[in-house]
Amino acid sequence: MRVDDSIMKKLLRILLKTFTVILISILSIVALFFLVRFIGQQVNKITPEGGINESMYVEINGTQQWISIYGQDKNNPVLLYLHGGPGSSSSAYDYAFTRQWADEYTVVTWDQRNCGKSYSEDQNDTELTYDLMMSDGVEITNYLRDYLGKEKITLLGHSWGTYLGSNLVLEYPELYECYIGVGQLVDMDLNEEAFREVAMTWVGNDTDGLALIDQLTIGDYSQDYYAARNQLMQMYGYDMFADETDYNMLAAEYFNPYYSLADFWNVLNSDWSVYEEFLNSDEFDRFSLIDETEYQVPVFYILGDRDYQTNYLIAQDYFATIDAPYQDIFIMEDTRHGLLETKSDEFSEILHRIAQL
Repeated sequence: MRVDDSIMKKLLRILLKTFTVILISILSIVALFFLVRFIGQQVNKITPEGGINESMYVEINGTQQWISIYGQDKNNPVLLYLHGGPGSSSSAYDYAFTRQWADEYTVVTWDQRNCGKSYSEDQNDTELTYDLMMSDGVEITNYLRDYLGKEKITLLGHSWGTYLGSNLVLEYPELYECYIGVGQLVDMDLNEEAFREVAMTWVGNDTDGLALIDQLTIGDYSQDYYAARNQLMQMYGYDMFADETDYNMLAAEYFNPYYSLADFWNVLNSDWSVYEEFLNSDEFDRFSLIDETEYQVPVFYILGDRDYQTNYLIAQDYFATIDAPYQDIFIMEDTRHGLLETKSDEFSEILHRIAQL
């Protein structure tokens, strides 16, 4: 019996030591994770000499909406970046590519209402309308004009952001220096009809692909619709990140100077249903650019020639019909919808060329 007790005590000591080593190892890894992240965040929080690096919440139409401002020279023109979606904030990582423009522009990223860092449950009952989204755009524009001391600013929209941005410059040209459309959307239903047609050519007789196409009902833009649409693009090599990013997105999120872990959790658990209703409403249809061709500001398009998410051929055709004080179009070869992320260096070079015009 004494022998059994001795063996048991030795086993317990071994187990305790093993547990202690494992616990210390885990705590060390966790501590290292947060230490490395903290150091990276502090580096990204540095303000360039003579520049600006700020983030804040701004009250827009009774809601708190988040913006970041970064630039190497506060005297540079201001560029407001309008993310896509609608409701798909890119603030978890977009500083990694927008800062490539910061030598020419003071770049502002904005999480539009009820998404990204602007998300809050109490907004889920608010109906999204054309007038509300336009009013948000004008209010954030005027806030930036006042805060940064600029008479006008440049708008750069991506995907849904091009819908909003185009309408803003059409309606309020006095507020904007120029408009840059990236992955330009012209008309939602027209775009989705074109997507269905091109997807048919990808699919051929593939039964799995045909089953997904059967789920694409024009005008019924539910989460199931987008799941089928995205799966089709992934299957045939046309999804947003098929080209792969030219920087590490996970590292960008890890070292994000603006995001806490709670922010990531909040974004992951946000409710997209209010935007789903918006997409399927007559209010969303009001953003269509068909027959809206008279621009009073310079217009630039940057398109990927493999972008069928917002169909680049439709955008090209529409661009040919517009009348603007100055206009130019740039086509990035072998590039899909994620051109900001997948070819950020090439995109930045184009944007620098536009800035010099």
